[in-house]
Amino acid sequence: MWIVGIGIILLYNLLIFYIGYNVWVWLKSLRGDRKSIKYIFWSVLFLLAYSFVFARWLNESIFITWLGAIWLSFFYFFVMLFPLANLAVFLSRFTKVPKQKFVKWTGFLTLTIMVCSFFYGMYNAYSPVYKTYQINIPKAVEGVENLTIIMASDMHFGDLSGGGQAKKLVEFINAKNPDLVLFPGDIIDDDVTPFLEEGIPEIFKEINAPVYASLGNHDRDEVDLVAVFNNSGMNVLDDDVLLLPEGITLVGRKDKGYRDVVRAELSTLMKQVDLSKPVILLEHQPYDLDIAEENGVDLIVSGHTHRGQVAPGNLITSRLFENDFGYLKKGELQSIVSSGYGFWGLPIRIGTRSEIVEIKITFNP
Repeated sequence: MWIVGIGIILLYNLLIFYIGYNVWVWLKSLRGDRKSIKYIFWSVLFLLAYSFVFARWLNESIFITWLGAIWLSFFYFFVMLFPLANLAVFLSRFTKVPKQKFVKWTGFLTLTIMVCSFFYGMYNAYSPVYKTYQINIPKAVEGVENLTIIMASDMHFGDLSGGGQAKKLVEFINAKNPDLVLFPGDIIDDDVTPFLEEGIPEIFKEINAPVYASLGNHDRDEVDLVAVFNNSGMNVLDDDVLLLPEGITLVGRKDKGYRDVVRAELSTLMKQVDLSKPVILLEHQPYDLDIAEENGVDLIVSGHTHRGQVAPGNLITSRLFENDFGYLKKGELQSIVSSGYGFWGLPIRIGTRSEIVEIKITFNP
């Protein structure tokens, strides 16, 4: 593993040099070769490049946290756009436009695209869309013909997404007046402190429907998160089975990403379940759909993938997961995967949108 780590660090530093060289060439096209500021430029660049690392050390600094997040966003744009800009400059030799002039205006165009894309990506990240799925579970539920569920995953509440986003989510949930609310994991972003300081537990208590949650790979801290979330108006199912008054069974699993925690086999949990009634599984990472199908699960709700969050990440998630986004029917099993309400690392989404999912279920044998 340490070899992989060293390789990643070397690659990252090479990319920083690549970005720095291109930016310096562009700056020279504007002001000439200013050797007096060359060392300042490279020093500032490397401070920016490692600002997200400093943010981990300085947990109390919102400024450094945002600086690191903005840098990572622009790093993504640099890597995506600079090769195209380099190709354009190379092809300019076949035109009559002076190279320095071409570099100058190519740089301005690239900068404009990056800035506009950044704000567009932030809009996608902070302005969720509302997606509705209408499905049928072919089992009878006495006294219940329809059920409305609101599902939100991957909120990643933290320094970059706080009380405002939580209030927006609660307002939408209450406006829809659902029967159930499901949160399948990644409620916080590794640190519960902002979740508490932003008053999100009290905000969540305003939800006018029963809330059930499972934990995700980012729901980890040195405190008992199950207790914290239960005290926030949620009912956490952590390798637990719950029979609702209507006869519907909810199963919530420990996250697959907890390497130091042994989670129960799904077959063991399902021994407690009446398979003649609907079974809904909260599974943060959408793995092992075949196992869920074999054990009689009717609906599995998941998140985790973010649908890649920024293109072309969706090409990776579509290869990793049988269902990385949206709806999939596998035998009698129905799978719904959300792209997530929040975001991770970069406060942007390109090619994806934050979303809140509404699931309208009919029970018709």
